Parts: sequence; C-alpha cells; structure tokens
Amino acid sequence: MVAMVDIKMGDCWSHTKDQFDNLEKHTQWGIEFVERYNKFVKDRTEIEISYAKQLRNLSKKYQPKKNSREEEEQRYTSCQAFLAILNEMNDYAGQHEVIAENMSGLIFAELSRYIQELKQERKSHFQEGRRAQQHIESCWKQLENSKRRFERDCKEAERAQQHFEKMDNDLNVTKADVEKARQQAHTRHQMASDSKNEYSSVLQNFNKEQHEHYFTNIPNIFQKIQDLDERRIVKVGESMKTFSDVDRQVIPIIGKCLDGITKAAESIDEKHDTQLVIEAFKSGFEQPGDVEFEDFSQPMKRTVSESSLSNSRSDGKQESKGGKSKGKLWPFIKKNKLSLKLGSGPEDFSNLPPEQRRKKLQQKIDEINKEIQKESDQKDGLIKMKDAYIKNPQLGRPETVDPRLAEIEQTIEKLRQESQKFEAWLAEVEGRLPVRTDQPKRSSEMPELQSTVVNNCAQDRESPDGSYTEEQNQDPELKVAAQCEFDDEFDDEDVLAAIGTCKAMYPFEGQNEGTIAMAEGETLSVIEEDKGDGWTRVRRNDDEEGYVPTSYVEVYLDRNTKGAMTYI
Repeated sequence: MVAMVDIKMGDCWSHTKDQFDNLEKHTQWGIEFVERYNKFVKDRTEIEISYAKQLRNLSKKYQPKKNSREEEEQRYTSCQAFLAILNEMNDYAGQHEVIAENMSGLIFAELSRYIQELKQERKSHFQEGRRAQQHIESCWKQLENSKRRFERDCKEAERAQQHFEKMDNDLNVTKADVEKARQQAHTRHQMASDSKNEYSSVLQNFNKEQHEHYFTNIPNIFQKIQDLDERRIVKVGESMKTFSDVDRQVIPIIGKCLDGITKAAESIDEKHDTQLVIEAFKSGFEQPGDVEFEDFSQPMKRTVSESSLSNSRSDGKQESKGGKSKGKLWPFIKKNKLSLKLGSGPEDFSNLPPEQRRKKLQQKIDEINKEIQKESDQKDGLIKMKDAYIKNPQLGRPETVDPRLAEIEQTIEKLRQESQKFEAWLAEVEGRLPVRTDQPKRSSEMPELQSTVVNNCAQDRESPDGSYTEEQNQDPELKVAAQCEFDDEFDDEDVLAAIGTCKAMYPFEGQNEGTIAMAEGETLSVIEEDKGDGWTRVRRNDDEEGYVPTSYVEVYLDRNTKGAMTYI
C-alpha cells in the first residue's frame, strides 16, 4: 500500500509516521463508510416492514365484513376477484417482510458483527505499528547517546593528551606531575576506546534493527492494514450483491402474486354476475298478455281488461246511480303498497313477489335450523355434564342441570314450531301441491294474495292517478258502505260475456270477499283472464261470479276471443 523510500534517517521516520497517520485516517473512513452503508440497509429494512404492514392493513381494511352486505356480495365474480386480489396483496406484503428479514439477518447483523471485528483488527495493527515505531526510535536514541558519549570521550582524551604533552615539555613541572598527566591521558584514551567500541556495537545493532524495521516490520504491518482494507471492500461488495439477491429471491413469488391478480381479473364472468342479479330479483310473476282492443264504436258487451276495469265500472255506476262518484276498490292489483306504507312487511313475506318470497322464507328456515342446531348442541353438552355429575357427585349435583335442560327443550320446541310455520308457507310458494309437469308453477302467488291482498281489500284504494290511501282508520259505517259499493259493482254492472272455460284442479273455499268457492273438477266460465295478479274472474250458472286463483284452474280461452291458451 505504501512504498517505502530509502531516505535520511529523520526524514524516514517522519515519512513513516506520516504514512501511519494517513493510513489511520483512511481506515477510519473505511469503517465509517461500512457503518453508513449498514445504516442504509437498516433504513431499507424498516421501510420494507412499514410497507408490508401498510399493505396488510390495506388488505384487511377492504376485506368483506362478516354478517354484512359485503359478505353477500361475494357471490359475484367481480367481488370474488377483488377478494382474491386482497389475498394476493396480503401474500405480496409477506414477501416484503421476507425481504426485510433477510436484509436484517444476512446484511445488517452480519455487517454489524464484521464492523466490530474490523475495528479490533485495525486497532491491533496500528498498535503494532506504534510499538515498532517506538522501538526504532528507542534504538535511535540509544545510538545517539552512544555516539555523543564516544564523541565526548574522544574530546576528553585529546585534551588529556595535549595536557600531558604540555606537562612533558615543561621543565618546571615535576616528574610526578608529568606521570600523573600521562596516566590521565591514558585513561581518557581508554575511555574513548571503550566508547568507540560501544558506539560501534550500538550502531551495528541499530542498523540491523532499522533494516528489520523498514524492510520487514513496517512492510508487514502495512500489508496487514492493506489486507484489512481490501477485505473491507470485498465485504461491502458482497453485501451489496446480497442486497440485490434478497430482492431477486422473492421476485418469482411476487410474480406468482401478480399472476394470481391477473387470473382473478380474468375469472370475472359478467354473464354469471348478471344471472345472479336476475335470480336474486326475479319476481316469479308471469308476463302479462296483450291488451285487447276495445271497440267503443259498436254498442256491444266487451271483455273488461284491467285497464278498463275502473272505467267501465265507474261509468256504469255513475250512469245507473245518477252520476254519483265513489272511490274504487282495487283488491287484486298493486297489493304491496299497504305493507310498504306500514313500514314493515308481514311475517310470511307475502308483500314480496313469489320468487323473492321463496328466498326469504328459505333464508328464515335456514336461520331457524341453525338456532335449533345451536340449542341442540347446548343440550347435548348439558346431558354429558349431567351424566358426569351422576357418575362423580363431587363435580356437582345433577338436578342443577335440569332447569336449563327444560328451558332449552322449550326453546327448541318453539323454534321447531316456527320452522314448521315457515315451511308451510314455503310449500305454498313452491307449489308442492300435485301439478302437471308441463304446467308452469304459479301457486307462489296464492298465500300472498289470500293473506295480504284479499284480507286488505277494504283498506287499499287507488285513485285514478295510481296513488294509494289507507282506510284502516275509517269509521265502521264507511267501511260497510265501501264493501257494499264493491258488491254493487258486481251486481249493477253489465253481465260480461264468457271468453272461455276453466276446470278446477284443486278445491278452493273462497272465503275472502270477491272470491268464489269451487270444487275439484268443477267447470266454470271465464269472464276475465288473469291480468298478472294471479287471479282469474269466473262465473257459475250465469248468476254467481268471483275470482279464483289462476294456479288452481286450467283455463281454456275460446279461439275466436283469443288464441287458445292454457294457464295453470
């Protein structure tokens, strides 16, 4: 890493010291860089965790609520596709959690451990370098001291020699003084010689230490520091590659999530969804027949259609009763208005169209059966508890369970009675009575018309503009008068011509006002066909008229009146 140059001793030491300082700064920066990169990985991990959490919350937020309309909407393929997308997004969030987990374990934790090792190794290398530097400096100081001592001893020996020569040439100096000067000069020369030998030895040792320092120790230390820095760089590169691999590993699974979203989108079936809407809201009513042409230019008796019912009757009554105008009773059409006004439908859902009513009744039966099953499970548990008490009286007294068992029995019995009631209504709606296989079911309208419309015929009135008024709070006299008016309408109006015949398939009591009783197999004249409300107007022996359920009769219309048709 650092090329050493053979220069002067002081410059060399200074140069080495400078290189140590530079390397120390560089390696410190390298460690700080790794720490910075590791902090980046940690922040990325936190982002992935937060993103995964937000995705999971988003998926949970739009999950359909239990026992809500959203749960019912899961019948539609588009809603099912959206639910599949929410589940895929939940799995998608899971992959981001995997990314965060792998980055935390494979990169952040690993680099954190490596950084600590790197700091320890760097510290040891620079401590070793400082010891080597201190050692060579100590050797240099020893050499300097030996050199100065040798120099001093040489100077002292030279001065002693000069003093001896001066004393020896001086005739006034005694022989003893000369001998003393000679001995002193000899001692100084000996000391100089010893200092020289010591200096030579120290110098030789220093040169050896210096050579080892600059050619062995320092290069080895620098090489270790270089290796440390290179390993750091390699480690950072490997971590960056792992950073990429962590993402790459989850790409196939994320791709599967995206494929799942695409598959969910492609599974949407618009025909299926619209068919569900049709099944959910279809009424079960048959389509009305064509409205007949009424020729008012000819004085003749006409078949009264629904559209002309009020007009013909009203006109006839006004003419026969001196133009007196009264509210018209409409007992067999638009029968749902009253229940809607009252704010809540009847218990048997007779205010609903047949198909909707059937579904509501079936739903109610299912709910009751669930309650029965729930109570039965509680009953079984209590029976087991009672048996345990009988076998082991220490657990409790068996008779304490009896009141609760009796209560559950009563609840189950009530629920069964309730279920039987709804099943009876459902049987009427589904037309469980024996019918011909080639006949369309229309008995679903019967309970609704009998229980709701006919019974409330004196309560529903419709003005010419189609609006309803409630008659529940009328005075009794007004109610009787209204019923009489209704009867008068049948008595006073012109006799309608028969447009066909019908045969009773089932007996009908005809207890409600405006209806007529009939026996099974009886043949009656049809004077007004079903207008879509489930009732046909018939006559018996030209003197008794009324309405019968269309589903109870087999209707044969005259060909000259209307194309031959059969209703069941």
